Amino acid sequence: MTLREVLHAHIPTLNRRSTVRDAVDKMDVYQFPALVVVDDDMVPIGVLTEGDLCRGIGEQGSLFAVKDEPVFRFATPHPTVASASIEVSDALHMMLSQGITVLPIVDDGTLCGIVLRVDLMQAMLIDVEPGP
Repeated sequence: MTLREVLHAHIPTLNRRSTVRDAVDKMDVYQFPALVVVDDDMVPIGVLTEGDLCRGIGEQGSLFAVKDEPVFRFATPHPTVASASIEVSDALHMMLSQGITVLPIVDDGTLCGIVLRVDLMQAMLIDVEPGP
């Protein structure tokens, strides 16, 4: 099973001009714990997780102190990405070994989706379930 079969394809993204408020709004509306920051060509340039936001808020003392800050300030730049054709088990191993929770998926260098570690674990468990 490849990442193409399990990725979340319809996810919101952020750009360099997005603010913390934009990120919180999108995470809330889409109920997704992480967002990819992309450039104008949809190339991933960062990943922002709820944890990144919480660390930023903690450093500044309040959410209101950072709400209008550029989200890229708190995002992890140069994110690890994977091709949609990679096997789920290989991607999970990569994520575990690098300690990442979110993996942007690219096709020809542009963002085509995202997976979380739990998505890959679930896919692997379903893939090995015995049939009737």
